[in-house]
Amino acid sequence: MEALGAAVNILSAIDLSAKVGLLCLEYAKAVKNAQTEIAQLHREAVELEKALTDMQSLLEGADKEKLKSSQRLNGALKDSVMQLQMLEKRLHPSTSRKAMSRIGLRALKWPFESKEIDLFITNLRKNKDIILLTLQVDQTAILLEVNSSLSSLDQKWVLSRLQIAVGASFDSQAEEHNPTCLPNTRVDLLNQISEWVKDSNSQKLFWLNGMAGTGKSTVARTLAQSFSQSGHLGASFFFKRGESDRDGLSKFVSTICAQLVESRPAFALHIKATIDSDPHVFDKTTREQFSKMIVQAFSSTTEDPRNSNPTVIIIDALDECVRQEDVELIIHLFSHLEPSRIKVFLTSRPELHIRISFNSVQGTYDSFTLHEIPRLTIHHDISIFLSHELARIRMGYNLSVSEDRKLPPDWPGELQVQTLTEMAVPLFIFAATVSRFLADRRLGSPNDQLQEVLQYQAESRTSQLDATYLPILNKLVSGLWAKQKEKVINRFRETIGSIIILRSPLSRSALGRMLELSRDVLDGQLEMLHSVLDVPPDDSPVRIFHASFRDFLIDPEKSGNWFWIDTKQAHRYIALRCLNLMEENLRKDICNINRPGTSRLSIQQQVINVCLPLEVQYSCLYWAHHMRQAGMVPEDDGDVHKFLSRHFLHWLEALSLTGLSSWGPKIIQDLQSVLPLEGNTNLAQLLQDAMRLTLANLPIIDSHPLQLYSSVLAFAPKNSIIRQLFQHYMLELFSLVPETQDDWDGCLQVLEGHDNWVTCVSFSENSKILASGSNDRTVRLWLVDSGQCLWELHGHERPIVSVTFSQDSKLLASVSEDGDAQLWSVDSGKCIKELNIYGDWVTSVAFSSGSRLIVSTRQDQTIRLWETGNEGSSQAYKGHEGWVENVVLSPQFGLAASYSDNIVHIWQIANGQLLRDLRGHTDRVTLVSFSRDSTLLASSSYDKTVRVWRVDNGDCVQILRYKATVKALTFFPSSRLLVTAIYSEIQVWDIATGECIQELSGHRDWITHVAFSPDSKLMASASEDETVRLWQVGDDEKIRNSNSSDGSILAWTVSSNRALIASVSNDHVQLWRTDNGECTQKLKGHDDSILSVTFSPNTRRLKDMYVLQRQWPSQQIPND
Repeated sequence: MEALGAAVNILSAIDLSAKVGLLCLEYAKAVKNAQTEIAQLHREAVELEKALTDMQSLLEGADKEKLKSSQRLNGALKDSVMQLQMLEKRLHPSTSRKAMSRIGLRALKWPFESKEIDLFITNLRKNKDIILLTLQVDQTAILLEVNSSLSSLDQKWVLSRLQIAVGASFDSQAEEHNPTCLPNTRVDLLNQISEWVKDSNSQKLFWLNGMAGTGKSTVARTLAQSFSQSGHLGASFFFKRGESDRDGLSKFVSTICAQLVESRPAFALHIKATIDSDPHVFDKTTREQFSKMIVQAFSSTTEDPRNSNPTVIIIDALDECVRQEDVELIIHLFSHLEPSRIKVFLTSRPELHIRISFNSVQGTYDSFTLHEIPRLTIHHDISIFLSHELARIRMGYNLSVSEDRKLPPDWPGELQVQTLTEMAVPLFIFAATVSRFLADRRLGSPNDQLQEVLQYQAESRTSQLDATYLPILNKLVSGLWAKQKEKVINRFRETIGSIIILRSPLSRSALGRMLELSRDVLDGQLEMLHSVLDVPPDDSPVRIFHASFRDFLIDPEKSGNWFWIDTKQAHRYIALRCLNLMEENLRKDICNINRPGTSRLSIQQQVINVCLPLEVQYSCLYWAHHMRQAGMVPEDDGDVHKFLSRHFLHWLEALSLTGLSSWGPKIIQDLQSVLPLEGNTNLAQLLQDAMRLTLANLPIIDSHPLQLYSSVLAFAPKNSIIRQLFQHYMLELFSLVPETQDDWDGCLQVLEGHDNWVTCVSFSENSKILASGSNDRTVRLWLVDSGQCLWELHGHERPIVSVTFSQDSKLLASVSEDGDAQLWSVDSGKCIKELNIYGDWVTSVAFSSGSRLIVSTRQDQTIRLWETGNEGSSQAYKGHEGWVENVVLSPQFGLAASYSDNIVHIWQIANGQLLRDLRGHTDRVTLVSFSRDSTLLASSSYDKTVRVWRVDNGDCVQILRYKATVKALTFFPSSRLLVTAIYSEIQVWDIATGECIQELSGHRDWITHVAFSPDSKLMASASEDETVRLWQVGDDEKIRNSNSSDGSILAWTVSSNRALIASVSNDHVQLWRTDNGECTQKLKGHDDSILSVTFSPNTRRLKDMYVLQRQWPSQQIPND
């Protein structure tokens, strides 16, 4: 009715305002002494009419129901109608005036005094402003609603793209029946944690640790529930061992991210932008995901000033995260979160690797140890819990039995409650498990069950876990004969042993197919164990309630117990079942797509799940894991070899269909890791070929599964084992097969991502990470084994010219062409230090053996030693004028090599002394490089030669001639081989013979830099084609031969009595008799290479030269 009244008043007001406007025009023509008042009134009437007309259009439009404020404008509209009626009446000419007008007399007279008309104008203007303001309010509300709808769409879109670890959040179905703290329990602890959250000066992390079963997860769930109700919970993640999504980091960041988007919708916009710019962000490393999806999201989201409390993230059971490195990473990443409004609560057992990880981030966390709570407090809390649970069990039982079977109202009595409490302290898991045991009607009456539990009180040798779990397990074999008991135990080990070692839990139906058990048999096995296993009534996964049950079953000290599980045997059984399931189910085009060009994303998940049942998907992911855990060693022509020969491509297709093709190389590595080290077996060759084919084609395998049988095979080398095994698929599709090379070349992977020339590359000392710098002003860190981009580092304003790792692989230094040097944390991807040399610019950096950074600068001509862990303190060494214009540093011996014109200079860093000049080039020197042991130096020149020099005496030991100037050079780690690059080709040279023993091609443009991994297995090349290539160079026979020798003799000396010769080879000295040439002794003791040796005058001691001197005792020198 209110809306209807508003509509009527609008029509009346529009009509009246139009009439008043027309009357004003008449008066304007006839009345000369009130022109200003008439004009003002006319203007207000016209503007009011426009405003009312606009309102009428909106109220009659499609969005009229959204105009809540406009529909409540009756007051202003009624007042407008009244004002206009009064004006119209006063302005309307009377009949007498009309008569006077007809006879030519002046008919009109302005009927208002000035003050009177001002009041009318003010009232009309006020009503017009109210109407316009109301319209703005409604329009703003509509815009906000539209924006909210768009935000909601963004939120839904983001959530649809995020892979969630099912069961990981505190309010998930998997956690539904797990307990929270009862009222009046854990009071002090919960208050302490709440105060920690509120205190803006407290640490960002809180670590609650305690022994198994002390109630850590219960506290975590209670806090999560409380903070969720108060609006402070951002996300929660409850780790659970044995569930692949919840015992690792594969879906950790995306799950946290999804919950943040739900609890903080503003996050959706940032997450959507990140996914739009990098659709494969969730294929990146955990560090990269965390940085882009969580750190940057918090940084870009404005804090609500009305909410002073921080966002809380809860992470439970860190100890159930399988990989220790992942636990360390979680602690490290969250400890470096910068927004102060984030608090992270973590729980775990106090295991050594977790304690070490927290100790490494001292000063960023508070902690509390549950098992150190006073025993009286724990006794009180457990007593309350047991009293509550036993009362619930009594009530439930009494409601279901006849009057004569009911338990007494005070059952089980205060004494029994206190006895159970004493048995439980300090383990809450004992109380929880016993409660489930007593409530399980399948096992008998609560009182009978209670007596079985209490009998363990008298056995002094019984541990708390024994008292917790043995009453339940003994029920399985109670009253059985020996043969029956053996059968039950074997079935228990087969079923429960499998459940506790699975990497991801399976539903009852999938578990039955995995174990080849009928549903009846499986349910019969599980129904007696509901107090230790979560067995849902639907087809949800079967889980253990608490990790302590697994600990109890696999404890080596209980190997004589009937219920002990031999994990190796359990893994072996599952590994063989995985192989059988894959053999029986995998085939080409398993989803019957029939079109090789079909994208994986266009195939419905429901179709995939039907064609690849869950137990088969599980088998494809974890078969190699179970083999490795079982200690199984696959052999030529064995089950694994036969499976791969028949089904390798089918297996990759299955991985691709499930979106997990990136797991392929990791699983192949698992298989390679269990092969014997000696021998080059047929299986080893097949796996090597499979790895090459997978790495070379991973993008197309991931996006279009059926391309495995067409383009992947067609473009594989002719001698590829996989191509030969499966070429019949290729011949079915192609009448003419493209011509390909015979064998795989040396290129393992092509790393793409830079947007401009790649200028430099460097391996970490552990050979696991590769750094690349580019003209796009970024540094990228790559995982060597998978090719994943670990970090993309931004901060330089000019192209990168140098990157280098510290010797502990934890730091990276980068230099840009404007002399800006930055130090980065490899773990966090953050710039931790910018090397500011008072306006000077850096020309070169290197790390010493103690991970001190050696920095050369141009203008002040110094070399500085930076203490990387000491607030950037440095020590400067002044050199000879111009000595650091173009400099390469050798941290091994404290040497530097600089070059100007056609001369190379070698300097001692500590005192700036010029040791020697290397002369021989006939044109300007362009590059120099030290060998890894710093005994040799190579220099390139515009004279189109590369010269190799001995560092100790300056002798030129080799000259390599080219048709053009070499643009990149480096030594093989053994110092016996040299790698150079011209144009887009790489050459490997034997320094001793000057022979080119290998050539590598593949880049499409000039190569700018080459580097070897410290483990000598890989070489990386950077190119102007914007890519980095990883090469396997050690497979060439000539390279293996050159690298396997005991080493070239780098220096030698003769004793004063001519009886002995001492020779230097890398890190050891050998003594030779001159009379018969026999090697009498090999002296070791240095960790690095030796420059020179000399005998003492009496031949009783031998000194070797390395920066510092080492004396070999006289007893090590032969008398003769």
